[in-house]
Amino acid sequence: MLFDFETLPARECYKLIVSTVVPRPVAWVVSQDAAGVLNAAPFSFFNAFTEDPVVIAIGCGPTPKGSTKDTLSNIKATGEFVVNLVSFDAAEQMNVTAIEFPPEVDEIAEAGLTPLASTKVKPPRIAESPVAMECVTFQLIPVGHHTIVLGRVIAMHVRDEAVLDPAKNYIDTPKLGLVGRMHGRGWYTKTTDRIEIPRLTPEEWAAKKDK
Repeated sequence: MLFDFETLPARECYKLIVSTVVPRPVAWVVSQDAAGVLNAAPFSFFNAFTEDPVVIAIGCGPTPKGSTKDTLSNIKATGEFVVNLVSFDAAEQMNVTAIEFPPEVDEIAEAGLTPLASTKVKPPRIAESPVAMECVTFQLIPVGHHTIVLGRVIAMHVRDEAVLDPAKNYIDTPKLGLVGRMHGRGWYTKTTDRIEIPRLTPEEWAAKKDK
């Protein structure tokens, strides 16, 4: 069935895209305003796009009432934030931080999370997260009622037991126990169910076709 995005209302396009582009990693963003008030919120319009420099992107839309989300306001004000990745063990706490609290509420405290000092930016990271990326603003791109936040990663923290070889930067990815965002309002998936499909060279593909 064809869905014509040039004629569909934006809400219907949203439903189609979040139901099909799955699973999506979750950016659990910690930011703070100019006065130092903390905010934590999850975003699933998120991924990594380059490695030199390392740049991640987060699609930040408005609140249900149409106002600017605290995360975007804070990033515009300070230019710094931390992207934490969400493990299965912390998924329920992540969901608490998705509640539309007023700006003065510290979601980290509400969810019973533990802030840890970052090394290069002012916002803290979340101790319960197995991966945290300290970021500075690379670019802000307005797109419709969203803003695409491009962040340059300047430091990464990975839980010690998930580091296989620090000298070679080898990570035990399954041990991170991350979750991905699925369709609907409350569906997620674990990332521990894997299949391996090795990449092929042209020569290997030619040999395989000849069999």
